[in-house]
Amino acid sequence: MKRRVAFFLLAHCLALAAVTSAAQTVYSNGPINGNVDAFTINFGFIVSDTFNVSNNNTTISGLSFGAWLTPGDTLTSADVSITSEENGGLSFFEGTVNFAQSDCVTNLFGFDVCKETGTFFGPNLSSGTYWLNLQNAVVSNGDPTFWDQNSGPSGASQNGVGSIPSEAFTVLGSATSTSTTSSVPEPSSMMLLGTGVLGLASLVRRKLL
Repeated sequence: MKRRVAFFLLAHCLALAAVTSAAQTVYSNGPINGNVDAFTINFGFIVSDTFNVSNNNTTISGLSFGAWLTPGDTLTSADVSITSEENGGLSFFEGTVNFAQSDCVTNLFGFDVCKETGTFFGPNLSSGTYWLNLQNAVVSNGDPTFWDQNSGPSGASQNGVGSIPSEAFTVLGSATSTSTTSSVPEPSSMMLLGTGVLGLASLVRRKLL
């Protein structure tokens, strides 16, 4: 038992030396509105919104957005892409993403307005501005699906009409620190870490003898 505890402490000490980053909101275009307007993201329509990445080495791992649905419908998936231009240019990610539906309410127009959340293995991006594009949404009954308009700070367009007010969405991911203080321990920190590791190694060796 003591040997297992010693090994656990040694592994924990080594893990503290690694730089880790937690999932976070990379960009938010604001909350779902639900009662103004929405734009079709299936039947050949594509809606594109800009989003900003503040830090280099940011890995995109998911998104959530507001959808308008015919009552009783469930959105199961949509094609998601991240590009350098409005639905074009250099493509950083393209794939079909499965979504989980939550927090549905009925709006003034009789639609169910729901939060749709999906995760995926996205690209690693440098700081800058990118385009998020949604299309080919699939719902349980084959009805039209709409992306909620909330007129946030993003620029936006739909391929059928051109420029439009922007939509409700949040891009999720994590940023890996590249600063000297975060990625390379100071000599004193290395010394303390080394001392702790050596001490634990000595303890394990004594227990094994």
